[in-house]
Amino acid sequence: MPLLGAHESVAGGLHLAFARIREAGGDALQIFTRNQRQWKPKPVTEEEQTLFAAAWQETNGIPVASHASYLVNLASGKDELVKKSIAAFADELERCSLLNIDLLVMHPGSHGGDGVETGLQRFVHNLDQAIELADKQVTVLLETTAGQGTGLGSQFEELAYIINNSKHSDKLAVCVDTCHIFAAGYDIRSQERYQETMAAFDKLIGIERIRFFHLNDSKKELGCRVDRHEHIGKGAIGVEGFRNLLNDPRFKDHPMTLETPKGKDLQEDRDNLTTLRGLLL
Repeated sequence: MPLLGAHESVAGGLHLAFARIREAGGDALQIFTRNQRQWKPKPVTEEEQTLFAAAWQETNGIPVASHASYLVNLASGKDELVKKSIAAFADELERCSLLNIDLLVMHPGSHGGDGVETGLQRFVHNLDQAIELADKQVTVLLETTAGQGTGLGSQFEELAYIINNSKHSDKLAVCVDTCHIFAAGYDIRSQERYQETMAAFDKLIGIERIRFFHLNDSKKELGCRVDRHEHIGKGAIGVEGFRNLLNDPRFKDHPMTLETPKGKDLQEDRDNLTTLRGLLL
């Protein structure tokens, strides 16, 4: 059975995310280790490490991934932004290592109008630099993207290029976001289309590279290239698309977290997780 969870807030302390995911009824967790809108956040303290480890142990060791800052753009052609991005991503790898988080999700960035090929080349070069600077045993999960603007990673070929050309491909894997691949034109709504999408991924990248999922319905239609998350079953993907994924035996042990809209409490997470579990055969 897939391990279903959500991205939860770390307000008040990193360790409190575990209480929130338990309250939501989740079995997997994604967090930001620091404010995703800051370039130079404070280092992780020993007290944080201790509290985080103790709270994690209380959950019997559910899967945990961190999500890198949205500021990081390793595909940029702007020297100052690239320097800051490399340093910030290396710092995130360091924080993950200190917290014993072995999965770090990141977006492949934006080429800024310089073209996909140029952007991919820059991304690979700069990602390799950040990995070497940190020198940590953390797996970087390249997230599939919706294809908005000049963003990279919406086509499986682009992710394959990164993995095939990085000097550290052994540290690279993929996080599949259902809303993003749908917006990018990959259909999963019928069993036939779902199998075609996964076969395309397997041919270009290898299905074994998928380590994590973001489960989000889409407010917009197939191929729209617009990233707008919706509650499970209330968007253009619909429940059948999620039924296809959740019952794929290849992913029976994979962590899958929600990034659906949230209110002030956790009820929406609980409702979405209930919907997802109701699709398991």
